[in-house]
Amino acid sequence: MDCGTSLVKYILFIFNTLVSVIGILGIVYGVLILNSIGTIEVNGQVGFPPQALMPIVLISVGSIVVFISFLGCCGAIRESVCMTMSYAIFLLILLILQLTLVVLLFTNKEKFDTAMGEVIDKSWESDRGRGGVFDAIQKSLHCCGANSFTDYISEGLTLPSSCCAGSCLNPLNYYGGCRDKFVEFMSVSTDKAKYVAIGLIGVELIGFIFACCLANNVRNYKRRNAY
Repeated sequence: MDCGTSLVKYILFIFNTLVSVIGILGIVYGVLILNSIGTIEVNGQVGFPPQALMPIVLISVGSIVVFISFLGCCGAIRESVCMTMSYAIFLLILLILQLTLVVLLFTNKEKFDTAMGEVIDKSWESDRGRGGVFDAIQKSLHCCGANSFTDYISEGLTLPSSCCAGSCLNPLNYYGGCRDKFVEFMSVSTDKAKYVAIGLIGVELIGFIFACCLANNVRNYKRRNAY
């Protein structure tokens, strides 16, 4: 095999090793965030609060990246056209999905914020301060009511302890509304995710180009040796 093909082979292997490390770090980071958010318990059932969506997505994407990178490493070392092209196809699909998601997040920020606000509104409507899922959300986000503590007052309800940083007898201890806090949390998280995704798209595009070059060179080399 010529020097150019060997060079591409080892570059692709090193590239995918680094990407695998990045993917593993992404998984670890997502787990740490998820652990800091914690779980909520509603009616004896334990689950993650709404703000756990972003770290779960990060863990999922990191796992996919590690799998695809492993496939790329194997394809490069074994000089397998099938594995290398499979890697390139998976990488292209992931790249397109990420690009689509980034474009949607950039062009539909207001719709996204509205949708996140509706998550809290619907949770409040379904719970109405009965100490269920919304109380768990308040404990997790350190907030009170859908819009503010007045949501409880308008319903003729007493503020739960999850609404206050200390005693609820002191109005200065009241937390702000959950809707604004959740929208802000998700907005900041998605802003970070967008720029990370753009970086990954650039890295994945480079990997896709190298994979196609390697697969093409290996295919041509085997074709020449067949004669």
